[in-house]
Amino acid sequence: MDEQTKNNIVQYLDKSSTALVGLLLIIFPLAFSSITTDFFTLPKQAILTFTILVLVLLFGVKVLLQQKLVLRKTVFDLPIVLLIVSVLLSSVFSLNRVNSFINFVPFLFAALSYFAIVNNAKDHKSVLAILYSFLGGAALSGLISLLSFFKVYVFPFDFAKVQGFTTMGTTLDLAVYLLMALGVGAYLLSPYVSNREKLKSDGVQVLGLGIGSIAILIGLLVSVYQMVFVQNPVLLPISVGFQTAFAAISQDAGRILQGFLFGSGYGTYVYDFTRFKPAAFNLNQSLWTLTFYRSSSLVLELLATTGLLGLLSFLLLCYKAVKERPLFIPLVLLLAAAFILPFSFVLTSLIFILLGLYAAIMGLKHERKYFDVELQLVQFKKGIFAISAVDGRERGISPILSYVVFGLILLFTLGVGYVSFNYLNSNIIFEKSLVAAAANNGSQTYTLQNQAIGMFNNNDSYYRLFSQTNLALANSLANSVPKGATPSAQTQQTIYTLIQQSINAGRQATTLAPQDATNWQNLSSIYRSLIGFGQNADAFAISTAQQATMLDPNNPQEYINLGGIYYQLGQWDKAQEQFQTAANLKPDFANAYYNLAHTLIQKGDLKGAQTQLLTVKQLVQKDKASLDKINAEIADLQKQIDQGTAQNEAASSKTLKVNEPSAKLPAQNPQVKIPAPSVSPTPKVSATPTPATTEGGLTITPSPTP
Repeated sequence: MDEQTKNNIVQYLDKSSTALVGLLLIIFPLAFSSITTDFFTLPKQAILTFTILVLVLLFGVKVLLQQKLVLRKTVFDLPIVLLIVSVLLSSVFSLNRVNSFINFVPFLFAALSYFAIVNNAKDHKSVLAILYSFLGGAALSGLISLLSFFKVYVFPFDFAKVQGFTTMGTTLDLAVYLLMALGVGAYLLSPYVSNREKLKSDGVQVLGLGIGSIAILIGLLVSVYQMVFVQNPVLLPISVGFQTAFAAISQDAGRILQGFLFGSGYGTYVYDFTRFKPAAFNLNQSLWTLTFYRSSSLVLELLATTGLLGLLSFLLLCYKAVKERPLFIPLVLLLAAAFILPFSFVLTSLIFILLGLYAAIMGLKHERKYFDVELQLVQFKKGIFAISAVDGRERGISPILSYVVFGLILLFTLGVGYVSFNYLNSNIIFEKSLVAAAANNGSQTYTLQNQAIGMFNNNDSYYRLFSQTNLALANSLANSVPKGATPSAQTQQTIYTLIQQSINAGRQATTLAPQDATNWQNLSSIYRSLIGFGQNADAFAISTAQQATMLDPNNPQEYINLGGIYYQLGQWDKAQEQFQTAANLKPDFANAYYNLAHTLIQKGDLKGAQTQLLTVKQLVQKDKASLDKINAEIADLQKQIDQGTAQNEAASSKTLKVNEPSAKLPAQNPQVKIPAPSVSPTPKVSATPTPATTEGGLTITPSPTP
């Protein structure tokens, strides 16, 4: 191929890459989908990831054609690389390594978007094109929000037909994004304020910018109104954010040094929250039942999840941004917001996008600080050196570097692209399974979830929900056998297989995310469903529930769950201890006192039970249905006290259902041998045999997804 042809191809690749970056900035804030389990974040992550992969591959082809590596050097390169490395190390040293890596990959591509912008916006025309694309995406997202506010619904999906719909997912994200975009629009319009000649010559361009900025401003005002007067975003109190962050890097038993330097692992803040939230958090009536997946601010979340190294890397990036002159106000405002607001994936990506836009603009003005660096291998008599030229005696360019770089890029794009595609496809399939579950189609739910796990087997939530699906199918099949009849050998074997798969899937979830209390509580609920059916199910249910309380020690609901198992087993003293702990953690928790009262009835302490029911009465004054029920129970209990008789144990047990599992397998004699909570190696979920069960009457109630 001659040089002219190569140059033509390179120019075409340059234009295509710039167009791709512009298209990405338009689509990114708009992307959402109803075919994934996460309607808003995952589609944006997918578009960003695959677009950057294509850009990286095009860059590799350019390197191969030009036989040299050309990169734009900027003042933000080192801080961004250090931040990427810090986040990567936090994932490597995380106890929840799989989940952390799953969160690291989108972060990596968000950071790479910076390099995509600065390496494809090197002249005035391309910089303006990318800036206008960014403003166009923001204006369209604001316009969609504005139309939804006036009940003009653009999209046919049910979840999009609400007044507060936004393509960002939350009004907070939309408001911050539009505010930054408005700042970029003001930056582009500012030169025309005092220069009438320039205003006349660029009239059409200014008109377009003005219209776009007005659309962004109106969208911003609507989103702020929605956020303040309608939706009221739920944020973690700053005091809790501080406490969990500093506890995560100083109180993580067994890994003090790793926690201090690298945190708990990027994207795993939810585990820091459950482990280290203070007991006083239970006093917040509107928040105590919620689980927070993000801290009070991005800075506190980075401290908790990436440790001191991650925080210092981010602070260095902030320092570099505010040190540059002139200040880029949108970027400074966004970085300031990172100290006081939680940042979603959208806002984290916005940091790198604004950094890229700023660096591209500065590259047009400060060529000494923003310039291209060219690397190539040069052939000398004594060998090959990784330098461009030495004292002018160049003997010929070796293509080795270009081949090596292209090979690495090809491996990276194919490897990451394959895994990312499988992850996305598995998520789409799993969403189909949830739709099937909602339609009460048990067999299809089972098949689709098994297919999703086979495609991507490192998602703990897949296994957790799959375990509940298996258990529900086993329960449905067992209950379909007429009373007094003996199930066929095939039916019996299918039930046993489903139960084995339910336990194995539940255990696999705890293996993938060992610090997730939800996974342990899910496994406990499975064993509890098998009490009387499987050997040692009661002991396994207790041990896994205890693990959940260790991982979420200040959550009174965990102690209610554990106390419920003891209550079911008739271990009244232990049940009382757990219900009392729940009441101590949350003194206004009516359910704790109610369960405690019934436990005391079982022990024959009617006076003590009456005291607890009177406490419940005070706590449910505003709930008429609950108040009437408690008054009736108090009156009934008073009769027993007056007569000096205790309530029959069986009757009492019948009235109290403490977090009973949705599925309850019939008792088996002799009991079936079932796997213990942890077995090594972890068995794989089998797709066979396919359960032959009727779908009528089946209700699948999966545990909550984190």
